[in-house]
Amino acid sequence: MKPARLIILSVALVAAGAAAFLAMKLTGKQTVVQLQAETVVHKEPVIKVLVAAANLPVGSRLTEDAMHWAGWPEGSLVEGFITEQNRPDALTELKNAIVRMPVFEGEPLRAEKIADPGNAIMSSILPSGKRAVGTEISVSTSAGGFILPNDRVDVIMVRKEEGGSGYTTETILTNIRVLAIDQEIQEKEEGAKSVVGTTATLELNPDQARVITVAQQMAERLTLALRSVADAQEPDSLVAKHLLSGDSGTPTIQVIKSGVIQQLNDTASKADENN
Repeated sequence: MKPARLIILSVALVAAGAAAFLAMKLTGKQTVVQLQAETVVHKEPVIKVLVAAANLPVGSRLTEDAMHWAGWPEGSLVEGFITEQNRPDALTELKNAIVRMPVFEGEPLRAEKIADPGNAIMSSILPSGKRAVGTEISVSTSAGGFILPNDRVDVIMVRKEEGGSGYTTETILTNIRVLAIDQEIQEKEEGAKSVVGTTATLELNPDQARVITVAQQMAERLTLALRSVADAQEPDSLVAKHLLSGDSGTPTIQVIKSGVIQQLNDTASKADENN
Protein backbone atom coordinates (compact mmCIF):
# COMPACT_ATOMS: atom_id res chain seq x y z
CA MET A 1 0.00 0.00 0.00
CA LYS A 2 1.25 3.43 -0.89
CA PRO A 3 2.31 5.74 1.97
CA ALA A 4 -0.21 8.42 0.90
CA ARG A 5 -3.11 6.01 1.30
CA LEU A 6 -1.86 4.94 4.73
CA ILE A 7 -1.73 8.56 5.88
CA ILE A 8 -5.29 9.29 4.64
CA LEU A 9 -6.63 6.10 6.31
CA SER A 10 -4.93 6.99 9.61
CA VAL A 11 -6.38 10.51 9.58
CA ALA A 12 -9.87 9.11 8.89
CA LEU A 13 -9.59 6.66 11.80
CA VAL A 14 -8.46 9.39 14.20
CA ALA A 15 -11.32 11.68 13.11
CA ALA A 16 -13.87 8.90 13.57
CA GLY A 17 -12.58 8.14 17.04
CA ALA A 18 -12.67 11.80 18.03
CA ALA A 19 -16.24 12.10 16.79
CA ALA A 20 -17.30 9.02 18.74
CA PHE A 21 -15.63 10.34 21.88
CA LEU A 22 -17.42 13.70 21.61
CA ALA A 23 -20.76 12.00 21.00
CA MET A 24 -20.39 9.81 24.07
CA LYS A 25 -19.42 12.79 26.19
CA LEU A 26 -22.45 14.85 25.11
CA THR A 27 -24.80 11.89 25.67
CA GLY A 28 -23.43 11.40 29.16
CA LYS A 29 -24.05 15.04 30.06
CA GLN A 30 -27.67 14.85 28.88
CA THR A 31 -28.20 11.68 30.91
CA VAL A 32 -26.81 13.34 34.02
CA VAL A 33 -29.00 16.41 33.53
CA GLN A 34 -32.06 14.21 33.03
CA LEU A 35 -31.31 12.18 36.13
CA GLN A 36 -30.79 15.33 38.18
CA ALA A 37 -34.15 16.75 36.97
CA GLU A 38 -35.97 13.55 37.88
CA THR A 39 -34.63 13.56 41.41
CA VAL A 40 -36.01 17.06 42.19
CA VAL A 41 -39.58 15.98 43.16
CA HIS A 42 -41.42 17.49 46.13
CA LYS A 43 -44.37 15.58 47.61
CA GLU A 44 -46.76 17.44 49.92
CA PRO A 45 -47.59 15.60 53.16
CA VAL A 46 -50.98 13.87 53.18
CA ILE A 47 -53.35 13.80 56.17
CA LYS A 48 -56.19 11.30 56.55
CA VAL A 49 -59.57 13.08 56.61
CA LEU A 50 -62.98 11.55 57.36
CA VAL A 51 -65.17 11.79 54.24
CA ALA A 52 -68.62 10.56 53.26
CA ALA A 53 -68.75 7.27 51.36
CA ALA A 54 -72.21 8.03 49.94
CA ASN A 55 -74.72 10.87 49.55
CA LEU A 56 -76.23 11.59 52.98
CA PRO A 57 -79.56 13.50 53.15
CA VAL A 58 -80.71 15.54 56.12
CA GLY A 59 -81.88 13.39 59.02
CA SER A 60 -80.03 10.23 58.00
CA ARG A 61 -77.80 8.43 60.48
CA LEU A 62 -74.11 7.74 59.94
CA THR A 63 -72.95 4.14 59.73
CA GLU A 64 -69.43 2.78 59.45
CA ASP A 65 -70.11 2.02 55.77
CA ALA A 66 -71.19 5.62 55.14
CA MET A 67 -67.80 7.16 56.01
CA HIS A 68 -64.10 6.34 55.61
CA TRP A 69 -60.63 7.87 55.88
CA ALA A 70 -59.17 9.45 52.74
CA GLY A 71 -55.84 11.13 52.00
CA TRP A 72 -56.01 14.95 51.88
CA PRO A 73 -53.15 17.38 51.11
CA GLU A 74 -51.98 18.97 54.34
CA GLY A 75 -51.87 22.43 52.77
CA SER A 76 -55.55 22.19 51.76
CA LEU A 77 -56.92 21.31 55.20
CA VAL A 78 -59.75 23.54 56.47
CA GLU A 79 -60.58 24.15 60.11
CA GLY A 80 -63.46 21.88 61.07
CA PHE A 81 -62.33 18.81 59.10
CA ILE A 82 -62.26 15.61 61.15
CA THR A 83 -58.76 14.11 60.81
CA GLU A 84 -57.21 10.91 62.06
CA GLN A 85 -54.76 12.98 64.10
CA ASN A 86 -57.28 15.02 66.07
CA ARG A 87 -59.98 12.33 66.30
CA PRO A 88 -58.60 8.83 65.69
CA ASP A 89 -61.74 7.04 66.99
CA ALA A 90 -64.16 9.07 64.87
CA LEU A 91 -65.51 6.03 62.98
CA THR A 92 -66.75 4.57 66.26
CA GLU A 93 -67.68 7.82 68.01
CA LEU A 94 -69.80 9.14 65.14
CA LYS A 95 -71.68 5.92 64.48
CA ASN A 96 -75.45 6.67 64.40
CA ALA A 97 -74.81 10.44 64.45
CA ILE A 98 -77.52 12.46 62.68
CA VAL A 99 -76.81 14.45 59.52
CA ARG A 100 -77.98 18.06 59.96
CA MET A 101 -77.14 19.30 56.43
CA PRO A 102 -76.85 17.44 53.11
CA VAL A 103 -73.45 15.78 52.57
CA PHE A 104 -72.27 14.45 49.20
CA GLU A 105 -70.07 11.44 48.45
CA GLY A 106 -66.38 12.29 48.88
CA GLU A 107 -67.10 15.46 50.88
CA PRO A 108 -65.18 15.84 54.17
CA LEU A 109 -67.40 15.51 57.23
CA ARG A 110 -67.52 18.57 59.49
CA ALA A 111 -68.72 18.87 63.06
CA GLU A 112 -71.25 21.55 62.00
CA LYS A 113 -73.04 19.11 59.68
CA ILE A 114 -73.59 16.27 62.13
CA ALA A 115 -75.21 16.02 65.56
CA ASP A 116 -74.71 13.92 68.66
CA PRO A 117 -76.26 10.45 68.12
CA GLY A 118 -77.90 10.68 71.54
CA ASN A 119 -80.06 13.69 70.58
CA ALA A 120 -83.57 13.52 69.15
CA ILE A 121 -83.69 13.85 65.37
CA MET A 122 -85.80 17.01 65.07
CA SER A 123 -83.95 19.00 67.73
CA SER A 124 -80.66 17.93 66.13
CA ILE A 125 -81.45 19.26 62.66
CA LEU A 126 -83.09 22.46 63.96
CA PRO A 127 -80.67 25.42 63.67
CA SER A 128 -79.93 27.57 66.72
CA GLY A 129 -82.60 30.21 67.36
CA LYS A 130 -85.24 28.45 65.25
CA ARG A 131 -88.48 26.76 66.28
CA ALA A 132 -90.32 23.78 64.79
CA VAL A 133 -94.05 24.46 64.43
CA GLY A 134 -96.59 22.08 62.89
CA THR A 135 -99.60 23.06 60.82
CA GLU A 136 -102.36 20.93 59.29
CA ILE A 137 -102.20 20.34 55.54
CA SER A 138 -104.08 18.41 52.88
CA VAL A 139 -103.77 17.81 49.15
CA SER A 140 -105.56 21.09 48.42
CA THR A 141 -103.40 23.12 50.83
CA SER A 142 -99.96 21.65 50.06
CA ALA A 143 -99.45 22.12 46.30
CA GLY A 144 -101.22 18.86 45.48
CA GLY A 145 -99.03 16.86 47.86
CA PHE A 146 -95.76 17.71 46.10
CA ILE A 147 -94.25 19.62 49.03
CA LEU A 148 -91.39 17.63 50.56
CA PRO A 149 -88.93 18.17 53.43
CA ASN A 150 -86.39 20.97 52.74
CA ASP A 151 -88.71 22.67 50.23
CA ARG A 152 -89.46 26.40 50.61
CA VAL A 153 -93.04 27.66 50.92
CA ASP A 154 -95.13 30.79 51.50
CA VAL A 155 -97.91 30.52 54.10
CA ILE A 156 -101.22 32.01 52.93
CA MET A 157 -104.10 32.60 55.34
CA VAL A 158 -107.71 32.43 54.15
CA ARG A 159 -110.41 33.86 56.43
CA LYS A 160 -113.98 35.13 56.24
CA GLU A 161 -114.66 38.82 56.04
CA GLU A 162 -116.69 40.47 58.78
CA GLY A 163 -120.35 39.83 58.13
CA GLY A 164 -119.60 36.65 56.19
CA SER A 165 -119.92 38.33 52.81
CA GLY A 166 -116.78 36.80 51.36
CA TYR A 167 -113.22 35.66 51.97
CA THR A 168 -109.88 37.45 52.18
CA THR A 169 -106.44 35.99 51.59
CA GLU A 170 -103.17 37.21 53.02
CA THR A 171 -99.59 35.96 52.79
CA ILE A 172 -98.41 35.91 56.40
CA LEU A 173 -94.99 34.23 56.01
CA THR A 174 -92.63 33.91 53.03
CA ASN A 175 -89.79 31.59 52.02
CA ILE A 176 -90.20 29.21 54.96
CA ARG A 177 -88.28 25.92 55.08
CA VAL A 178 -90.29 22.72 55.53
CA LEU A 179 -88.57 20.51 58.10
CA ALA A 180 -90.83 17.48 57.85
CA ILE A 181 -94.06 16.11 56.44
CA ASP A 182 -95.69 14.03 59.17
CA GLN A 183 -92.78 11.89 60.48
CA GLU A 184 -90.77 12.04 57.24
CA ILE A 185 -87.73 14.33 57.51
CA GLN A 186 -85.80 13.08 54.46
CA GLU A 187 -86.29 13.90 50.82
CA LYS A 188 -87.75 11.13 48.71
CA GLU A 189 -85.43 9.17 46.45
CA GLU A 190 -85.58 10.12 42.80
CA GLY A 191 -88.53 8.39 41.17
CA ALA A 192 -90.28 7.56 44.45
CA LYS A 193 -93.95 8.47 44.81
CA SER A 194 -94.77 11.28 47.22
CA VAL A 195 -97.06 10.52 50.14
CA VAL A 196 -99.64 13.13 51.13
CA GLY A 197 -99.23 14.03 54.79
CA THR A 198 -101.58 15.68 57.26
CA THR A 199 -99.04 17.84 59.13
CA ALA A 200 -96.17 20.00 57.88
CA THR A 201 -93.48 21.03 60.35
CA LEU A 202 -92.03 24.45 59.51
CA GLU A 203 -88.74 26.07 60.56
CA LEU A 204 -89.62 29.45 62.11
CA ASN A 205 -88.06 32.13 64.27
CA PRO A 206 -89.91 33.14 67.48
CA ASP A 207 -91.88 35.98 65.83
CA GLN A 208 -92.95 33.76 62.95
CA ALA A 209 -94.00 31.03 65.40
CA ARG A 210 -96.28 33.45 67.25
CA VAL A 211 -97.80 34.74 64.00
CA ILE A 212 -98.67 31.29 62.66
CA THR A 213 -100.11 30.27 66.05
CA VAL A 214 -102.50 33.24 65.96
CA ALA A 215 -103.27 32.62 62.26
CA GLN A 216 -104.26 29.02 63.00
CA GLN A 217 -106.97 30.35 65.35
CA MET A 218 -108.19 33.07 62.99
CA ALA A 219 -108.06 31.35 59.61
CA GLU A 220 -110.54 29.14 57.84
CA ARG A 221 -107.47 27.35 56.52
CA LEU A 222 -103.74 27.86 55.92
CA THR A 223 -102.34 27.08 52.48
CA LEU A 224 -98.69 26.35 51.66
CA ALA A 225 -97.52 27.74 48.31
CA LEU A 226 -94.46 25.91 46.97
CA ARG A 227 -91.51 28.12 45.95
CA SER A 228 -88.66 27.48 43.53
CA VAL A 229 -85.47 25.89 44.87
CA ALA A 230 -83.67 28.98 43.54
CA ASP A 231 -85.32 31.03 46.32
CA ALA A 232 -83.53 29.12 49.10
CA GLN A 233 -80.96 31.90 49.62
CA GLU A 234 -83.52 34.70 49.81
CA PRO A 235 -84.41 36.02 53.29
CA ASP A 236 -87.71 35.10 54.93
CA SER A 237 -88.51 38.76 55.53
CA LEU A 238 -92.31 38.96 55.49
CA VAL A 239 -93.94 38.44 58.89
CA ALA A 240 -97.56 39.54 59.42
CA LYS A 241 -96.96 40.95 62.92
CA HIS A 242 -100.22 42.92 62.79
CA LEU A 243 -102.02 39.65 63.56
CA LEU A 244 -100.47 39.71 67.02
CA SER A 245 -102.07 43.10 67.80
CA GLY A 246 -105.42 42.26 66.25
CA ASP A 247 -105.07 44.76 63.38
CA SER A 248 -106.42 43.93 59.97
CA GLY A 249 -103.15 44.75 58.27
CA THR A 250 -104.76 47.20 55.84
CA PRO A 251 -103.50 50.82 55.76
CA THR A 252 -105.49 53.32 57.85
CA ILE A 253 -106.26 56.95 57.10
CA GLN A 254 -106.95 59.67 59.66
CA VAL A 255 -109.80 62.03 58.74
CA ILE A 256 -110.19 65.22 60.81
CA LYS A 257 -113.63 66.75 60.42
CA SER A 258 -114.95 69.49 62.68
CA GLY A 259 -112.24 68.69 65.20
CA VAL A 260 -113.19 65.00 65.32
CA ILE A 261 -110.58 62.40 64.28
CA GLN A 262 -111.88 59.35 62.45
CA GLN A 263 -109.82 56.26 61.54
CA LEU A 264 -110.66 54.76 58.14
CA ASN A 265 -108.97 51.81 56.54
CA ASP A 266 -107.95 51.98 52.91
CA THR A 267 -110.79 49.71 51.77
CA ALA A 268 -113.46 51.81 53.47
CA SER A 269 -112.07 55.08 52.09
CA LYS A 270 -112.17 53.71 48.53
CA ALA A 271 -115.78 52.60 49.03
CA ASP A 272 -116.70 56.13 50.19
CA GLU A 273 -115.01 57.60 47.12
CA ASN A 274 -117.00 55.30 44.83
CA ASN A 275 -120.24 56.31 46.53
